[in-house]
Amino acid sequence: MNYAEESLRLHGEWKGKIEVISRVPVKSKDDLSLAYTPGVAQPCLEIQKDYDKSFTLTRRSNLVAVITDGTAVLGLGDIGPEAGMPVMEGKCALFKAFGDVDAFPICIRSKDVDEIVRTIYLISGSFGGINLEDIAAPRCFEIERKLKEICDIPIFHDDQHGTAIVVGAALLNALRVVGKKIEDVKVVINGAGSAGIAIGRHIMDLGVKHLKMVDRNGILCEGIEMNPAQAEMAAITNPEKFSGKLADALKGADAFIGVSAPHIVSKEMIASMAPGPIVFPMANPTPEIEPDEALEAGAAVVGTGRSDHPNQINNVLVFPGLFRGALDVRARDINQDMKLAASHALAELVSADELSDKYILPAAFDPRVGPAVAKAVAQAARESGVARI
Repeated sequence: MNYAEESLRLHGEWKGKIEVISRVPVKSKDDLSLAYTPGVAQPCLEIQKDYDKSFTLTRRSNLVAVITDGTAVLGLGDIGPEAGMPVMEGKCALFKAFGDVDAFPICIRSKDVDEIVRTIYLISGSFGGINLEDIAAPRCFEIERKLKEICDIPIFHDDQHGTAIVVGAALLNALRVVGKKIEDVKVVINGAGSAGIAIGRHIMDLGVKHLKMVDRNGILCEGIEMNPAQAEMAAITNPEKFSGKLADALKGADAFIGVSAPHIVSKEMIASMAPGPIVFPMANPTPEIEPDEALEAGAAVVGTGRSDHPNQINNVLVFPGLFRGALDVRARDINQDMKLAASHALAELVSADELSDKYILPAAFDPRVGPAVAKAVAQAARESGVARI
């Protein structure tokens, strides 16, 4: 199937992937009086007296805003907020299908951090959570940080943290396959944008102690051009203070994680890694190295972002269950404890009998995924003190 042509044809037929459906009957005078005026005044007054009732007397408790400025859409770059709308609608459809979370797309026509933050804050009272999507780095870091400071609902940038959580789960299980301990391995991440930096921080919290991050200017270290977020990572990674390019970083490494560009890793680079290397080339749709080439060069476990190869590392394994768990306990935040719990929950769904070099993550359509992630996230929210209920 030519997915591009068929998808375009179907989008013309669908005329949007989501719609609003009423949850209440409006077929009689009494129905109208209860759902709307005069009866609706009473829940309004109750919410006025008790803010928390906005979660119990409206759909807010199950409603997430999927928000973009259109500057980093699906590898297409800065195509504008309206052009990003099909992706945001698709994300909303996935929220519903995999987590029974109602989600609504909002595309903001601005690249000004403070304007975006102010816009989201002003509408945040309508939602139980905010999913930031396809916002370019480094602006995305500042937007998320500022929103977390002023909002009392979860703010989650999926391109950063959803990716980090699923990569963390994949790494945990890949290490089980090759028989290595997370605290002993040397990991290289190529791509020091929003996803790469979030992955780096997350896997360090999972236990990685030896991490090098690489961008187009080379290994992050003192002396190369870096933005503030990259400089922060340079200060806590690369303990040996090596300099050089990607090929230099990969020599003797146990794992490679790519969130960068097509075909920039060679078979020779993979062959230079430590025995039994783990290779996650996740550039989409064309990975940093083709999976068959990585395997031919000696890779022990290979995972990509694609569905046509084993070990798809896909955010859909994370965000529906993550928000389901956060909403279920009316969380004020999605914190690091909740993200770590999600990685472990995903990894633990693959039993010792199932685990293999071609099966390190559950499938996207595995019905256990959403509930398992939601349960772990809800428990972590309670234990870390961000749950309201």
